[in-house]
Formats: sequence, C-alpha cells, structure tokens
Amino acid sequence: MDKNQFKVFAGSKGEALAQGICKELGCELGKVRVDRFSDGEFCAYFEESVRGQWVYLVQSTCPSSDNLMELLLMIDAAKRASAGRVIAVIPYFGWARQDRKDKPRVSIGAKLVANMLQTAGADRVITVDLHADQIQGFFDIPVDHVYGSNVLAPYIAALNLKKLIVASPDVGGSKRASNFAKKLHILTDREVPMVICYKNRPDFNKVSEIRVLGDIYGKDVVIFDDMCDTAGTLCKAAEVMKEGGAKSVRAVVTHGVLSGNACERIEASALEELVCTDSIPFDPSCCSKLHIESLATLIARTIRAIQTCTSVSETNLR
Repeated sequence: MDKNQFKVFAGSKGEALAQGICKELGCELGKVRVDRFSDGEFCAYFEESVRGQWVYLVQSTCPSSDNLMELLLMIDAAKRASAGRVIAVIPYFGWARQDRKDKPRVSIGAKLVANMLQTAGADRVITVDLHADQIQGFFDIPVDHVYGSNVLAPYIAALNLKKLIVASPDVGGSKRASNFAKKLHILTDREVPMVICYKNRPDFNKVSEIRVLGDIYGKDVVIFDDMCDTAGTLCKAAEVMKEGGAKSVRAVVTHGVLSGNACERIEASALEELVCTDSIPFDPSCCSKLHIESLATLIARTIRAIQTCTSVSETNLR
C-alpha cells in the first residue's frame, strides 16, 4: 500500500481514534484546523495540500449537531482543494434512530444526513454498526458497514465465562445479538444460547416494563446492543435478570453515547461492567464499570482494503 496516495484527517470528535488508525497504517495524522467565531459559527481548512489524494476524514456525528456540520465543512474543503476522493469515516452515525416514518408528520433524520454528506461531496462512507442495516440504502455512494463485534467478542471470549448466554435488549435487536452469539460460538468453540427481552416503551428514553423470554437462571448473561444512550434499558434489564437468578450480567455495546446521568445509573446498577468501543470519545473515569475496546485496527484494516482494492467484507466479517 502506497502511503503517499492517501491522507487521514480528524475532526474534533475523532482525533484520538484517528491517531490510533494512523499508528496502525504507519502514517502521520494530517493537519486540519477549525476556527470558531464569537457567534458560534466556525470554518474548517486543511493546513497541507490534499490535491489528488484519497482523503479519509474521521469524525463521529454524535450530538451536538456541530460535529456533523464540522464533518460537512471538512468534506467541502477537501473537494474544493482538489482531493482525488473524499471518504467520510463515521464511527458513530448520528440520527440513525430516525430511519423510518413510524408516525405521521415525522422527519427521517438518517436519510437527511445521508443526503447532506453526499451533497457536501463525500465519495464513500465507512461506518460502524448502523442502528439499522437499511440505512446503507439511503446512500447513492459506496458504504462500508463494519461490525464492532470484531473487537468486542474477543474480549468477552477471553473472560472464559462458564455459563455464557447472550441477551438481546429488545425484539428488534435479536438479529444483531444472534450474530454476536455466533461469533462467540466460533471464538469459544462451544454453543452460546440466546434470550430476548421484551420491553414496553411509552416514550423516548423511557422503559416501563421488561420481561426476559428464555432461561437465565445461573447463567453469565451478556446483553448485546448497538448503543447505550441513557442506560435505562440496560440497567433495568440487568435488574430483572439478577432477580431472575442470573449469576452475572454484563452489557456490550458498540457506541457508548452515555447521555445525561447514564454513568451514574450504570455505576449504581446490577451490571458487572459495560463494554464499549471508542467510536464516541468520553472520559472513562466517569464510571468504574466501563471497559473500552478500540476500533483503530478494524478501521485501519478497512482503509487498507480500500487502498489495495481488496475485499472489505473478508477482513471485517460480521
């Protein structure tokens, strides 16, 4: 792979991860600057030439919306600076929960963000564990959708839990949890059963009831999901499982959004630990139960595959 044919840059929400990616690729992190005006407006510009280069821009579009706007401005700046290709590396794709019209007169935020990225000039997108696979269809450019389970499953397998069982926090996440259980089966060379939680959600970020469908008595339960926002569902599920006789309960998520008082809620919960990736930067000292696995190697492998025109899916198996 010719390191002179591409450059990696980072937005303010992607710098730490981008440094790890560059270390894996054996290249230097490019220099980009974001200047802010007193009214809150800002502009992005590159401090080095990107003419003819394949430019990889690492930035999660987690709230606030400034992070999305920063990525859009970097894409626009790269196109205007005659970059050969512009690839948006979005470890956490924000607004992904707004992927369908589930009630009258509601926006489809994920589609809007896809349109904005393409209009800004992105030629390709690399992202990790979309909230829904069909979001890839919102784009008219290539989307490399890679899976956080490739870095999360080895950690759980290494714990050598004797009575391991995987739980989906809701019916909609059963396919995701099933794939995680299959990966653990391969890594541990033993069958990993799965149970499903049924939850009643009266409003956003509120769960009134959770029931576990399956046998968890005496089991080491690992709840697997794509994200943890307020941690309400995970903490409630852990409580119900412990009351149902589970030996231990852990939560594994790709994206630790951890909004509001999520860290305090996790600290006080029945969870043994919350395992997540560094798709969203945050201070791990906020909660003693947090364990973080890096996506740097996974994303670097994807970039290497793109640059060498080899299969992305073969190096990032689900």
